[in-house]
Amino acid sequence: MRASPQRTLTGSQGSASRGRNGLISGYILRVIREQLGYTQEETAGQLRVSPDTIAGWETGRRPLTSVPVGQMLVIRSRVMQLHTPPALLQALERGLEADVLLATVLDDEVPIEENPLGVVVMQRELAEVLAWPLNQVPPRPIRSLPTPPRPRRGPAPSGPELTATERARFFGHMRRTAEQARGPEQFLLRRQALYLSGYDTPSDNAEWLAYQQRTERPGDWLTSWLNARSVAAVAARHGDRDRMSHFIDSALLDDDAGEAANLAYWAYWVGEMTTPQLSDDFIADRSSEPWSGDRLLAHLVDGLAPQHGYVDLNIHSVWALLQVRPNLLRSGAAGSALRERLPIMLDSRELSARGRRELDSIRYAIRLAEA
Repeated sequence: MRASPQRTLTGSQGSASRGRNGLISGYILRVIREQLGYTQEETAGQLRVSPDTIAGWETGRRPLTSVPVGQMLVIRSRVMQLHTPPALLQALERGLEADVLLATVLDDEVPIEENPLGVVVMQRELAEVLAWPLNQVPPRPIRSLPTPPRPRRGPAPSGPELTATERARFFGHMRRTAEQARGPEQFLLRRQALYLSGYDTPSDNAEWLAYQQRTERPGDWLTSWLNARSVAAVAARHGDRDRMSHFIDSALLDDDAGEAANLAYWAYWVGEMTTPQLSDDFIADRSSEPWSGDRLLAHLVDGLAPQHGYVDLNIHSVWALLQVRPNLLRSGAAGSALRERLPIMLDSRELSARGRRELDSIRYAIRLAEA
């Protein structure tokens, strides 16, 4: 939002600035209105616009991303004055970013070198909002909301929805981008295009993703490590836990650089690091932005469930995190949640032998901390 007030949030991308480009941010605005208990007419009065404008924003017919930046800042200030929960304000910000990304991907005229997926390393908040219309899973701030105080009028979608044509265009563009983005300078673009391609559902998608990642020819340790992690993550998302187990054994255990890279990757992903990163290089930089680990521990503990696709990586990451941040056991809600989750996990028959050993080690560390 640093552009001049005369420019829109989508700039001058031609066809990318037309159509239903405010799909995600408009839906989040609707969620905010419903949580506050306002009608569209009441919201229009509070924001000093017409009811038809509110309806247009919420449906994407009048995209929020087409509102001039100066006016958008005024609207955002008025939404804040309605006592909107901070988590929903943050979700609205990420929704605007996601809509710009989505519009760019759906615009066939945007050349690959201008794809914003290659500009900055995504974090979880943005990735979850962007994936919402792809996997129909609401981002965390939306999932935890109570039922709106006022019932909706008539049938309404449960989230932002792409048409079948838009969905096919999105994933087709992601595949072409991943196939064309070769070379070290485009690795971030390729990696993030492959990540988003993983949300596609055709039967050949897992095979295509595995092939793309097998044919990567990394030129350095970090690229090779990230590619191996991506292969394991995609496999885990599709129910194959063996590849993730192999990644942990070969790229994390007994490899200090790999363990540090894994924790740095997680820390940035969950927002422990606040500075946007323009490349993956920070992952291997031991002098990068310091982080405490509280938010990371909470995220990893939330993923300690036997059926979770990343459960092996989550267990190992908790174990590795507590090796370097043992103080996390002594205070905080995340430490308490870990204590409560351990018995449930250790009773599971689905744990790997390594996962059980690491959970036993964590339990022992907890006992020492409480002694």
